[in-house]
Amino acid sequence: MRLRAVVFALLLFTLALIGSSSHAVARTNAPRLAPNHKISQSTSSNWSGYSAINGRYTTVSASWKQPTASCTSQTTYSSFWVGLDGDGSNTVEQTGTSADCSGGTPRYYAWYEMYPKFPVNLSIAVRPGDSMSGSVTTDGSGHFTLHIHDGTTGGDFVTTQTLKKARLASAEAIAEAPSGSGGVLPLTNFGTASFSSVTVNGQAIGAFNPDRIDMVGNGYTKATTSALSGGSAFSVTWRHS
Repeated sequence: MRLRAVVFALLLFTLALIGSSSHAVARTNAPRLAPNHKISQSTSSNWSGYSAINGRYTTVSASWKQPTASCTSQTTYSSFWVGLDGDGSNTVEQTGTSADCSGGTPRYYAWYEMYPKFPVNLSIAVRPGDSMSGSVTTDGSGHFTLHIHDGTTGGDFVTTQTLKKARLASAEAIAEAPSGSGGVLPLTNFGTASFSSVTVNGQAIGAFNPDRIDMVGNGYTKATTSALSGGSAFSVTWRHS
């Protein structure tokens, strides 16, 4: 869960709204809320996708097609990622892409995050429709390798990071409505985000009886998650900002 320093986060979020190019300013505020687990179906205020829980997880990988943002005058945000922890634990080790809207203009970019550090924007270009893949792997002793690749353009980024207190309590592939200092931010209309080849500890995520999560908040269903296909593919469909 991304617990944030409120004063600094508010300053960063304000910069984001006036056009800063930093991924961190749009993602470094309120916590991610863990889903309420109901066997295999859950809801979350800001997640939609699949999460493997009740185990120890050391590697997760997934592929996805970068969604296209349908922008209005509203400022909105969305992220698509693969990662460890964050569902019932207070660390997050993840990498992914975003599709945001500001002043009617879409913004696409890649990033990684090792909470409690702020997210880091990456220089690789991301375009709607690009074939993305990402992975997070750990040796189980606090050392992580995060890799994101754009199969369409060849853009590639790998980093090694250290987080000794990571619990390795979950592994997930998620479409997210990021959070600001005031809570969950409006969700970009991304249409449908398609995830495939989602593996956990070297197996299809379906082998772990993962939670299927729909995003529900403020009286609206914001995004819905399909059933798994072949144990490792699914889609998330936008419903409401």
